Amino acid sequence: MANVIVPATQVNTNGKAIPLLGFGTAEFPFGSNDNVKEHILHAIQLGYRHFDSASIYLSEQPLGEAVADALELGLINSREELFITTKLWCGDAHGDRVIPALQRSLKNLGLQFVDLYLVHLPVSLKAGERELPVKKEDLLPFDDEGVWKAMEECQKLGLAKSIGVSNFSCKKLEKLLSIAEIPPAVNQVEMNPLWQQQKLRKFCKEKGIHITAYSPLGAKGTVWGTNRVMECEVLQEIAKAKGKTHAQVCLRWVYEQGVSVLVKSFNGERMKENLDIFDWSLSLEELNKISQIPQKKGYAGLQFVSPDGPYRSPEELWDEEF
Repeated sequence: MANVIVPATQVNTNGKAIPLLGFGTAEFPFGSNDNVKEHILHAIQLGYRHFDSASIYLSEQPLGEAVADALELGLINSREELFITTKLWCGDAHGDRVIPALQRSLKNLGLQFVDLYLVHLPVSLKAGERELPVKKEDLLPFDDEGVWKAMEECQKLGLAKSIGVSNFSCKKLEKLLSIAEIPPAVNQVEMNPLWQQQKLRKFCKEKGIHITAYSPLGAKGTVWGTNRVMECEVLQEIAKAKGKTHAQVCLRWVYEQGVSVLVKSFNGERMKENLDIFDWSLSLEELNKISQIPQKKGYAGLQFVSPDGPYRSPEELWDEEF
């Protein structure tokens, strides 16, 4: 199979364009798969160029090794052909810990810079805490000003070409934009036909913030996932009528909303199928059917909610976008 060329879009003036289909590297439980490097290498071979990692996923090192191997094997000519994202974990979401955390991530990745560095959640934990599930007593108020200043510094130092956030509601973005010198280029959030994020998408479009969708297939089998997306009959019927897989219909729908989408599969056949979403489209009738699917968020983030705060309910964490 010839390499698929994935379309891309500009997210800010100094960064490179973000490929609109990316490859997720979060294998749950984190660090449980010894072949992550091989899977990523295979993904590069198939045509994936956008890779999403995070400090907490324990996938930075295998991703870095796969990049080095891909260069050595001539699968890519330079690191510049890849778009690499990683994320700041909550235990490092403190002003003085952000730059050292990114430097650690870069060391793991074996890279001079990432294309995108994201604040993983609007959550702070006790400094250095990495244990999962998080302990309620480690939850601390999130210092968005201190953390964002340090994120801006990461971009100014050239350690990250672009900076952004993940799991931020309209209200939390509004607050961040009021203090930011460099606005977030990206907000990476859960988005799929069963959680379409219309309000958030409209807000981000108005503010010039690009959305990247995670869990486009519902992330079945993970703590943040649900089976509902893959069991949705409306989607099953559309897939059957079109001769496409259920996953392809979900991915195509997300892609057609003008956002970038991350898909994680380490199954060779599915990795190939998931790339095959660019030369066909959903009809208006199909889009209309999808728009009527009842909406329910998959990931409640309950481990970040505590009666002692700072977030006492999922509604406070997601600001009613729940």
